[in-house]
Amino acid sequence: MYSVSVKDLSLSFGSVDVLKGLNIDIGEGEFLVLLGSSGCGKSTLLNCIAGLLDISDGQVFIKGKNVTWAEPSARGIGMVFQSYALYPQMSVEGNLSFGLKNAGLPRDEINRRVSRAAEILQIEPLLKRKPGALSGGQRQRVAIGRALVRDVDVFLFDEPLSNLDAKLRADLRVELKKLHRQLKNTMIYVTHDQIEAMTLADRIAIMRDGTIQQLADPDEIYNRPVNLYVADFIGSPAMNFMTGILGKKGVQVGDITIPVKGYKNTLEMNDGEIVVGVRPEHIATGKSLADAVFRAEVEVDLVEPMGADTLAWCKLAGFDMRFRVDGQMVLKEGDKIEIGLDPARMHFFDAKTEERL
Repeated sequence: MYSVSVKDLSLSFGSVDVLKGLNIDIGEGEFLVLLGSSGCGKSTLLNCIAGLLDISDGQVFIKGKNVTWAEPSARGIGMVFQSYALYPQMSVEGNLSFGLKNAGLPRDEINRRVSRAAEILQIEPLLKRKPGALSGGQRQRVAIGRALVRDVDVFLFDEPLSNLDAKLRADLRVELKKLHRQLKNTMIYVTHDQIEAMTLADRIAIMRDGTIQQLADPDEIYNRPVNLYVADFIGSPAMNFMTGILGKKGVQVGDITIPVKGYKNTLEMNDGEIVVGVRPEHIATGKSLADAVFRAEVEVDLVEPMGADTLAWCKLAGFDMRFRVDGQMVLKEGDKIEIGLDPARMHFFDAKTEERL
């Protein structure tokens, strides 16, 4: 039995189809991330699972029970929103216990749940404070705690870290991962931040225009993107792309020929263009050139120091390329440097269908 199942789910607002026949099964205790750019339908899907939106077609099951038309309060879920939505006049303890009091739970049970949530989230010293006296990270912990006290099997997170600064986001991301490991509850998490997705998820569903482009674990999505959109979306910085024609000796890109021997799939000859993709971290320099099947000398156009490593820009066969080098390597604009490509770490896509070859 799956923890959450979505069957042929569609949602339309008038003539606009927002979600289009989605199917997804989420395992017990799984951390699933819905990832995509703004407007792709990820938050809408989460709201449909939560019961905050009435779907146009399809069904939603939670713990094997059909909850398609059940009220949000009857679905056995806890939800954390992007905005903290805390009651400013209440203390942290009051915010945590408010929903439980309305549900008519005994005082002892309320106190037990609030104490447990405060301990897990390490906010015990804050229980008597009001939200105005808390930092952004502390407020978000309280918002998570308000979902936690419901003692449910499924937690839904709608971009909960978006309002926080970069360092606090990184810190709370670690806390969320620890929280999932400790609770072992099913969690569905919406984000547009691929770093959050890659670090938190057991599986990632990459969405585009109301459909799921790829559903797989982070390693599979990073190493074997199913199409050009997924390949371009995952990776920071993004994958490099060049357009060429596949021939007997390899892919002809401008005035160079890139071999394909070593690529995991057999590439069939076609009459159209194909797109060659390679991640900046998979372009060889220095000692790693020994494993490169193809080598070329390029001129550095731009250097971006990033601390642990440096990102350099150049042109190869007329296409802009980015590659990473060690942060301690002295590199400046105008320098000539040899780079190498290994087909085993490259990606090839049909230029028309944009599907992986």
